[in-house]
Amino acid sequence: MKAGDKTTGRARDVQAAIRLEYVTLAWMALEFASALALGLLAGSLLLLAFGLDNLIELASASVMVWRLQVEFQGEAALERIETVERRATLSTGYLLYALAAYVVASSAYGLALGHRADVRESIWGLIIGVIAVTGMPRLAYYKRRLARPERLDSKSLRADAAEAVGCAYLAGVLIVGLSLSRLLGWWWLDSVAALALLPFVVLEAHEATCGKDEKGNNHTG
Repeated sequence: MKAGDKTTGRARDVQAAIRLEYVTLAWMALEFASALALGLLAGSLLLLAFGLDNLIELASASVMVWRLQVEFQGEAALERIETVERRATLSTGYLLYALAAYVVASSAYGLALGHRADVRESIWGLIIGVIAVTGMPRLAYYKRRLARPERLDSKSLRADAAEAVGCAYLAGVLIVGLSLSRLLGWWWLDSVAALALLPFVVLEAHEATCGKDEKGNNHTG
């Protein structure tokens, strides 16, 4: 492959990644507004937690748009792009830690108070969950594919993809929690199940914030 062809291919990958991030921004904004409104209406901790998680993903997608646009402009030197990549990786890693902290706090709150939601609005919450649990893994797949070493080789994009996987998992928890709370009264299930997400999230966050790049350098600002 010629150098020019490789450069053109990378430019296409950057454009594709930017499009994915804009899709993420629009999707998360709509999902946040819907989940928050329904959560407040029903008094559902699950829906509120899911909605607030969308804020973290909005922030992550915004960071990635910034990182990708710096490269796409074509005026930045390689050193500048690498610096932005490291900063974006750190930012998305810290956002994953924020997600983990939020999961722990919301689960502890639900278990300690024996929180029970009014499930009259659960059907709409289930619809939101089904859309997310089917769509988010697909979005994460495309982001991870672009983040591979032979493509963009972007650890920040991989960490951002982990946010999408986390959203899909929380959507699954939302579906199960709302369904069983409505049918069986198992109010505690959503809080316990959400904790199973922690190993995945913390591992990805650690890799993003403390891992080393291909040159053996630590990911520090």
